[in-house]
Amino acid sequence: MRILLIHAEKFSYEVKQRALAKAEEVKEKNRRYSGRNVLVAFTTVEERDYDNLPSIVEATAKEIADVAEKVKASEVIIYPYAHLSRNLATPSEAMSVLRKLYSKMMDMGVETYKAPFGWYKAFEIKCYGHPLSELSREVKIEELKEEAIEEKHEYAILTPEGKIVAPDEYKFKDENFKILVEKEVFKKELPGGVSLIPSYCAKFSIEWEPYSDHGHMRYGPEGALIIDLLSEYSWDIARDLGIPVFYVKGTNMFNLDVDAVREHAELFGSRLYSLKVEGNKLILRFAACHQQFAMLKDWIISYKNLPFGVFEVADSYRLERPGELTLCFRLRKFYMPDLHIINKDLEEAKKMTLIVQEKILNEIRKIGREYYAIYNITKSFLKEHWDYVLNLVRREGKPVLLVFYPEGKYYWVINVEYNIIDHLKRPREIGTFQIDIGNAKRFGIKYVSEKGEEKYPVIIHTAIIGSLERYLYAILDTAAIAEKRGEKPRLPTWLAPTQVRIIPISKELLDYSVKIAKKLEEAKIRVDVDDRDETLGKKIRDAEKSWIPYVAVIGKKELENNVLSVRIRGKKNIVTLKVDELIKIIKDEITGYPWKPLPMPMLLSKRPIYRKE
Repeated sequence: MRILLIHAEKFSYEVKQRALAKAEEVKEKNRRYSGRNVLVAFTTVEERDYDNLPSIVEATAKEIADVAEKVKASEVIIYPYAHLSRNLATPSEAMSVLRKLYSKMMDMGVETYKAPFGWYKAFEIKCYGHPLSELSREVKIEELKEEAIEEKHEYAILTPEGKIVAPDEYKFKDENFKILVEKEVFKKELPGGVSLIPSYCAKFSIEWEPYSDHGHMRYGPEGALIIDLLSEYSWDIARDLGIPVFYVKGTNMFNLDVDAVREHAELFGSRLYSLKVEGNKLILRFAACHQQFAMLKDWIISYKNLPFGVFEVADSYRLERPGELTLCFRLRKFYMPDLHIINKDLEEAKKMTLIVQEKILNEIRKIGREYYAIYNITKSFLKEHWDYVLNLVRREGKPVLLVFYPEGKYYWVINVEYNIIDHLKRPREIGTFQIDIGNAKRFGIKYVSEKGEEKYPVIIHTAIIGSLERYLYAILDTAAIAEKRGEKPRLPTWLAPTQVRIIPISKELLDYSVKIAKKLEEAKIRVDVDDRDETLGKKIRDAEKSWIPYVAVIGKKELENNVLSVRIRGKKNIVTLKVDELIKIIKDEITGYPWKPLPMPMLLSKRPIYRKE
């Protein structure tokens, strides 16, 4: 951002004619201006300023306000001026930055005006001529890249009994809830430690991709299978809500020249990935919102269709800071099973969120965990919908942390974040839902009411199990907690890449072992055979390292008796089972979950060594 500051005894302008096809709207109040003792801020928005929107606006507003105070100007006028730099932002970016700059100046209590962007204007200026009457400033992005402008909030704790308590006065009974509040409210440094998650991920060929920028993951055969299973599972959950749900797919790039895209994207500020293609500034999506909303605006929707959902497992991108990146949790590229539920009004949305909330809580409890919730909310919504919010809290069965946000700043009125407390005693957000009252109008999504009127629906955003990677983090973290208790860590059987490993004790038993494996495979059980030229002890140890739930050893005795000697992960005793008995045990564990075939050869001897031990 470049600014030329002129302290003018008098300054005036008048709009003459359009300079850009998509110029800013001119109204009577900004068609002309005349002022005295005014600080004129001739302002050029440069390329990349928009990518760091909050910081660039904050710093520029401070520069202008400081000069205005020093010269004792009565008011400030922001005057778009494209002649201070050759590296210009796109017109839509520049308009957005200047609007934000104007709003920031007004919020700071500085009397400010703004000339319209994209018009030829005639102006007259008379400069005072004192030492501070002509100044230039350059606000560089490089100076601001790591700067985080942290919003300040009010906090409270709401109990299921309906009591609102200040966090510093609350008597904690649950250590996990205390950890959440201390981190969110009091910014307490977490103890941390060495996480077990990276070593667990390595077992399933999940790791960082070194050929990309940091924050991107890659998945070998086992990891790819796990992610695909989670993707199908997230779709199954969405279809189980009792409403029609439509599965869609789309692009991950959206043009910032589209007002709706730009306005929605600005909430993410410097966390956006952006690129230029043929003169257009594009962003990579941070969830499925842009694509689904762009589709929904073209749908002809009747009140009879509502409520319904739209679902996509969206490849999503967020330019997280390097120091914040965590394998399987905080990423720059991840998969978001994003569900938007379209409702006719707020009351219908409130009822629908009760179903969503129940699903969110049930899913985390299936893996033996509990959530601790943060309710981001406006004070007016809490006051006007007290019974609804209290009902949500009672259904949680525990207190929640309320975080109060400014009225009208965001498109939502309530945004619930569900956190687990991980094995290192850190809050980790997984599931979420929010009620959106703004984006339908922003994107032009409408439905026809009973009276034939066009209305804007209310939209629920939810990722019931969180991003696929974060849900996997929760599962692996559950294994880490089990290991800290002295138990063997494991994946749920439905998610284990290999569910049964068969180990023949000699080559003569290989054909029989393969025959048994194919019978298991026909029953839709993922099975492999360790036919390597290794000792039995080594093969068993390798199966243990790979967290195989069931390891079946076949020797002459097993062949003669038509049975399997089975080691069940987490149990000490070896059990003798017939093949059909093993199939039934596994089927009982995986019924209701998706299945996919083994993503690699059945025989271990046919596999390259692609995973570091």
